Amino acid sequence: MRLAWRTVCLLFLLIFIAPLYAQPFSDDEESLLDYWFFFLIELFISDEIFSTNESLMDEENLFAEEDFPDDETLLAEETLSDEETLLAEETLPDEETLLAEEDFPDEEILLAEDDFLYDDDDLFDDFFDDFFFEAPTLIIEAPEFEMRSFDEIFPSFSSVQKIRAMGNQGLRNSFTKDESPTLLPNPDLEIDLMGSVMMRNPSHLIEALVVVPYNERELDLLDIYNALGRIENIKDHPVSVSGNDLYVFTESTRIESSRNRRAIPDPLPADTLPFSETMYLRLREINLGNLFLRGDVSISLYGITYSMTNFTDVSYFIFPLMRAERFLTIIYLEPVKEGMLIYSMSGFYLPGFIADRVNLTPNINRRIEIFVKWITAGLREQENKMAEMAE
Repeated sequence: MRLAWRTVCLLFLLIFIAPLYAQPFSDDEESLLDYWFFFLIELFISDEIFSTNESLMDEENLFAEEDFPDDETLLAEETLSDEETLLAEETLPDEETLLAEEDFPDEEILLAEDDFLYDDDDLFDDFFDDFFFEAPTLIIEAPEFEMRSFDEIFPSFSSVQKIRAMGNQGLRNSFTKDESPTLLPNPDLEIDLMGSVMMRNPSHLIEALVVVPYNERELDLLDIYNALGRIENIKDHPVSVSGNDLYVFTESTRIESSRNRRAIPDPLPADTLPFSETMYLRLREINLGNLFLRGDVSISLYGITYSMTNFTDVSYFIFPLMRAERFLTIIYLEPVKEGMLIYSMSGFYLPGFIADRVNLTPNINRRIEIFVKWITAGLREQENKMAEMAE
């Protein structure tokens, strides 16, 4: 079809152009001839290009369908496998990878770390200022401890009672369970020795109060605790009977426990206060023989409470006088502005037929006096010891 079409066009042109060759051409005719000549050339050139493009398209399609898998694809695969794969496996580790692994840490990373952490202090401070803040200092002020006065603890005392309380003998009072005590502290301070004693249901009670003035210095709770620890010294304090010194306790010692009554020595003076402590004592009394007592020490903010109770029965020869846990003495000690306050409450139970025949109140009262003297002597010893250490 294309060949026939070109043939027709060629014949048509020859028919109209051939007469032009029969006579000389004028200028206009030469221009017209040139025009048709160029038109013919462009027509054949355009048709040739068109035919050539179609032929190329046919050849490229066939080449893409048949020859490409055999030549270019395989060539690309083999070449890529042989050259690029080996290049990726060999060249990169040798040049780029090793460069990334060796050169960068040595130059850039270390340089960045050194510069950031050590060289530029301002940059370091600015960085951490962005992420951290300094909280204001939290100050908790504990209430300042101040010694209480004697009047704060016993506000209802008369001037005569105060004078006697600060004397050598102090105040002492005996009464029965149906009577009221006379030496009661301020109830707001919760120094309730009376309530603790009444829990044992005593038949007879004894209360005592004395203020021991300071000599060299003010005493503290540790001084009290160490004074209470000298159990061996109890036997060294007599009472006055008809003007004569009577040593009621001929022996005083600690024992290991309520079951094991082996004697043990007193410990060395302590440097710190425990929260509480329990100790066991054996006192040999001139009339009653061995008295086995349990001592419990408890520490409070202002003072120390020391309680003693009999954990075995008390007998007089073969006659039982008091069952176990029926005798209780509680001693409260507190440093006050005027001196060391020693306040005690004791209670014991005696059956009616024994109480009617034996008056144990004076005897118990003398023993309370011994305990007060023992504590006072221990406090004086603490004063002397601390004075020697200060020198």
